Amino acid sequence: MIKVFGHRSPDTDSVGSAIAWAWYLSEVLDRPAEAKVLGEPSQEAKYVLERWGIEVPESISEIEPGDQVVIVDTNNVAELPENISDADIVEIIDHHMLQGGLNTNRPINVTVRPLACTATVMHQLMGADAGKLAPEIKGLMLSCIISDTLEFRSPTTTSADRDLAESLAKDLDVDISELARAMFEAKSDISSLSDAQLLQIDSKNFEINGKSVRISVLETTNPSSVLDRRQGIINEMEKCRAEDGFDLALVFVVDILAQNSVMLLPNEFARQVASKSFGAISTGDSVVLPGIVSRKKQIIPNLAW
Repeated sequence: MIKVFGHRSPDTDSVGSAIAWAWYLSEVLDRPAEAKVLGEPSQEAKYVLERWGIEVPESISEIEPGDQVVIVDTNNVAELPENISDADIVEIIDHHMLQGGLNTNRPINVTVRPLACTATVMHQLMGADAGKLAPEIKGLMLSCIISDTLEFRSPTTTSADRDLAESLAKDLDVDISELARAMFEAKSDISSLSDAQLLQIDSKNFEINGKSVRISVLETTNPSSVLDRRQGIINEMEKCRAEDGFDLALVFVVDILAQNSVMLLPNEFARQVASKSFGAISTGDSVVLPGIVSRKKQIIPNLAW
């Protein structure tokens, strides 16, 4: 049985794409596969699964040596099980920059395309077989695109992502704006989450310019609900940085509707990064970054110190 999974801190695209590709392998290609998740799915991902009547996949923390696996929505070793090199990796499908570090025991298919969403990449790979997609899988893929593009607001959005979303919505007789509104409401409901859990909603680790960096992005239509808790979040940022040995922990609170982000500044180094990366000067614990909403396209490429 092939295990299909995405990155730790599984978001909508990571969970949805794993389920979609496992379905495709099993139902269309007759290659038995199961979707897995590496941890607790995000609030939005849970809503999407419930919306389309799909159970949350089993959560795993490691794989068995020799397990056949397909990795989706990441190629970053830091976001995968520590013993990933023991697996028999058969395929990687992604839309992020290449990180390096993954080892395979044979040649494999690797597909990395400059699209906003892994689900869009998968739909292209399916070709004519995409016509066989079950309605709930179409719904998952539509939801993945809405999530990763922030309903087409993100600068990562391509015409391929938009065209596919509109086609899937038409097939399903779904209003994109209504679905997006419900998804973003679920994403923005953080009332049941601790400060530590908030930082894990969408957190990724990187080696950038000689520094180990953890970047957390909190996308919301109600930024005040996050910013009202900024001191607790900042304290948790510094705790995680010290305990996990990172040089820098950054948090960006993205306002989906206003199309900007608030960068939290826990220390002088973070304030230096804000200045050199975004020209944003602040002596306080946060700074507004107009137009900055994408970690992949706007945050990571600009980071400097």
